[in-house]
Amino acid sequence: MKASPEHYQSRVGALRREKTRNRLIESALAVFAEKGPDAPIIDDFIAAAGVARGTFYNYFRTTAELLAAVAGESSDQVLEVIDPLVLDEKDPARRVVVGSRLYMTMAARYPLWGAFITRVGTRRGSRGRLLDEYLTRDLQLAMDAGRIHVGHVSVARDIALGAIMYGIETLLSGEAPEDYTEQSMFALLQGFGVSASEARELAFAPIADCGAPQGVVFEKDHRQHHGVREGSSVA
Repeated sequence: MKASPEHYQSRVGALRREKTRNRLIESALAVFAEKGPDAPIIDDFIAAAGVARGTFYNYFRTTAELLAAVAGESSDQVLEVIDPLVLDEKDPARRVVVGSRLYMTMAARYPLWGAFITRVGTRRGSRGRLLDEYLTRDLQLAMDAGRIHVGHVSVARDIALGAIMYGIETLLSGEAPEDYTEQSMFALLQGFGVSASEARELAFAPIADCGAPQGVVFEKDHRQHHGVREGSSVA
């Protein structure tokens, strides 16, 4: 059965809007890499994306809104590939370790995104929905099971987020020891009341790698850091 002309036009329009929005989001990473998260103005994004000013305002009201969308959506895309490995862990304390280590490792693997998420994504509205949701979930489970000892889950969440975000900055500085993510989680668990011997076992146990996140931000990061020309195929 053939689609009606109206349905076809609607689909074409939706695909065109998605393509334009993706172009704006991808351009945001390039602009950030050049100017940082605070200096760019709307004209910078318009020029980078090759769109009209009115087109920009069809999708975002301010540069802050665009940057928040890039940070939030890309963070959620990372969590979508990390969380299946986290859910394979039975121990909620170990879940916290696996999720945190993989998130930090992903930021080191995609350094443009890593720098972006630490400088833009620390605000609640900019770090996406899933980071808070999944981290709070596992911390609450660990508290309920008596695996960690913190007065309130929001306190545990904020401490863990601080370790993750500042940890990413340290990883990207090039000054971090090879086992930085393990050491970070070792210290975090001890701060949550886990004994040193158990914290070491949980933090230093090997973890499986996760797949690559999907999204224009990561494609852009991959192209820039692996010397792939714009328009060429990425393996």
